Amino acid sequence: MITIGMFTSKSQEWATPQKFFDKLNSEFHFTLDPCCNNENKKCDKFYTKEQDGLSRSWSGEVVFCNPPYGRELPKWVRKCYEENIINNITIVMLIPARTDTNYFHTYIYKRAEIRFIKGRLKFNDGKKPAPFPSMLVIYNKRELK
Repeated sequence: MITIGMFTSKSQEWATPQKFFDKLNSEFHFTLDPCCNNENKKCDKFYTKEQDGLSRSWSGEVVFCNPPYGRELPKWVRKCYEENIINNITIVMLIPARTDTNYFHTYIYKRAEIRFIKGRLKFNDGKKPAPFPSMLVIYNKRELK
């Protein structure tokens, strides 16, 4: 029997565990967190929901993106893909590993580096693991000729 709690949450925000972020940041040196709030921001430069990171250019940034996991998620995946193509920037996105979705096949599969995360992350520095597997989607900056 599947329970509703396995796939949904009252909140669409899953704050990235600090130690997990710190390890990624030591590799990528992020400059922008485009979808956060004042409490869970990971970079000095950030956009809250009210500032609408989807409508802004991310040109010149190294982006860490842990988007809301609800109905807005496909918009964030598309935005990350397009910002990489248009502005040639590095973007690392932390999202649920949902390889059966249209956005996965349209914007991620064969278009980005994918790192599946072993086990389940404990978001919001919680004690219990998330009810879903996670993955990192990495759009790397390309060497221009």
